[in-house]
Amino acid sequence: MDTIRVALIGYGTGGAVFHAPLISATPEMELAAVVTANPTRQTDVRGRYPQASILDDPAQVWPGGYDLVVITTPNARHVPLARAALDAGVPVVIDKPVAPTASEARSLLGGPLVVPFHNRRWDGDFRTVARLTSEGALGRILRFESRFTRWRPQIKPGWKETADPAAAGGVLYDLGSHLIDQALALFGPPLSVYAELDVRRDDASAADDAFVALTHGGGVRSHLWMSAVSADLGPRFRVLGDRAAYTTYGLDGQESQLRDGIAPGDHGYGVTPPEAYGMLGTPGKARPHRTEPGGYQDFYPAVAAALRGEAPPPVTLDEAIAGLEVIETALRGVQQ
Repeated sequence: MDTIRVALIGYGTGGAVFHAPLISATPEMELAAVVTANPTRQTDVRGRYPQASILDDPAQVWPGGYDLVVITTPNARHVPLARAALDAGVPVVIDKPVAPTASEARSLLGGPLVVPFHNRRWDGDFRTVARLTSEGALGRILRFESRFTRWRPQIKPGWKETADPAAAGGVLYDLGSHLIDQALALFGPPLSVYAELDVRRDDASAADDAFVALTHGGGVRSHLWMSAVSADLGPRFRVLGDRAAYTTYGLDGQESQLRDGIAPGDHGYGVTPPEAYGMLGTPGKARPHRTEPGGYQDFYPAVAAALRGEAPPPVTLDEAIAGLEVIETALRGVQQ
């Protein structure tokens, strides 16, 4: 496996903005094929990745001799496509959420490697939170507040807006998958889960406004907000310890950079400007604190190392299942 030949299934936002650029930036990988039946997307692939074969059906992938399949399709197709790849003996990377339910995700255990794409672990602001927490700079963590909110009062039609459980739509799956994964990565599985889910927009059917509260071992409480109807976005992170706090606003810039064609390795990629640094300290004594560089480009080299048996996967399927269990608990709680 000198060069890992990758087949990418799906070329919407996930494939075009995230996976294709990040795979192409990984020296030990080759973007060998892209599956999309959309003529406009096929044209884009030809222009940006001329070495890649363009396939219009995932069934063409399984006999192709690829070393890794990356699945970035609507959520309802994740498990069937992953199962087909695994049955063909091919490891997979699956966009979040891996599955609509923890049970479906568990069905993928026991075969070739499955790596969930929880890329927000490599956000610069989250990496900063993780370092400050691990180094004890905030003291004992009391409360972890995290927001992924947007102002989108008008619905954009698509599968993410459907209330069909099989589609895993709505903000709890779309944005909450990131926030829950980050909280669990920092503080471990929760002892309790409380949730509020609402449908706020007149034409919406899936939850577009949500709050999830987790209580972790040791007493840390995670308060997580996700919304499409936030006219004020609030702080991205507000982490309160018994010695200091860290607060930062605005989303990590890597997604915007990738959308603008700025690739890993380009000048300024993943770098937060000083005016956007978070604040570290106590009332009246808080000072700007440098944000760690974002590192989406570290994901696929870590996958390559796992495929070669040199290191554990960067995200495990068990970790994704734990996040799905939190989502299911939240859903059960609000449906009672």
